[in-house]
Amino acid sequence: MTTVMKVSGLSKHFGGVRAVQDVSFELGENQLLALIGPNGAGKTTCFNMLTGQLKSDSGSILMLGKEMTGLKPRQIWRLGVARTFQITETFASMTVSENVQMALMSHEREMFGFWARAKDRYVPDALELLMQVDMADQARRPCAELAYGDLKRLELAVALAHSPRILLMDEPTAGMAPGERKSLMALVAGLVGKGGVSVLFTEHDMDIVFGHAEKVMVLDQGELVAAGTPAEVRANPLVQEIYLGQPARIDQSGDEGAADA
Repeated sequence: MTTVMKVSGLSKHFGGVRAVQDVSFELGENQLLALIGPNGAGKTTCFNMLTGQLKSDSGSILMLGKEMTGLKPRQIWRLGVARTFQITETFASMTVSENVQMALMSHEREMFGFWARAKDRYVPDALELLMQVDMADQARRPCAELAYGDLKRLELAVALAHSPRILLMDEPTAGMAPGERKSLMALVAGLVGKGGVSVLFTEHDMDIVFGHAEKVMVLDQGELVAAGTPAEVRANPLVQEIYLGQPARIDQSGDEGAADA
């Protein structure tokens, strides 16, 4: 499997707190990789270093054959790395289609002084992306009217508008109903399966993690303590102990774990 991201010895300290300590891993091409861990494990700190929001104290981040360490978020984004956040970031006053059109314009480096001039740009392309996330029938709806699950789908379409090779998803199903969670991650898995994008995601819902990830990594107190297939991680005694001494949260398919960023 071709490696599209290689992280080596990544570390970040805040005073005496070791938020991330000597973390190393690889993301393969067209792979769906999960990063889990209990509250305060360092997942979001790790994500913030991968996307340039935080500067690492040490380590290397190689993505798509380029060293990303020290680059700014927009530079990393321009090189083919997109990210979605726990809290959706869309323009509530615009329609669903207009949000995606804006993302397409940004990707093409097009700047317009008036939205009236830009509203007809990339309409077919926006509709195609909305079809990928099952949102084409809501293209003309204002974002302010959308249910939260639909906002998450829209955010995914906006991320895909930049044609990313790597997509980082921070708690993609946070705040969603159980049915919406499964639907969204099945959609993401389908996109990965079609090729062209590799996904690293953090998640607190163990049903989602073990049902969709090809490989699972576990952070605890800033250190990577386990990695393997979902079955291997589920059976790992240390992982069971980390999750508050409640193995059932890991062992039983369909149960939800408790691992926030």
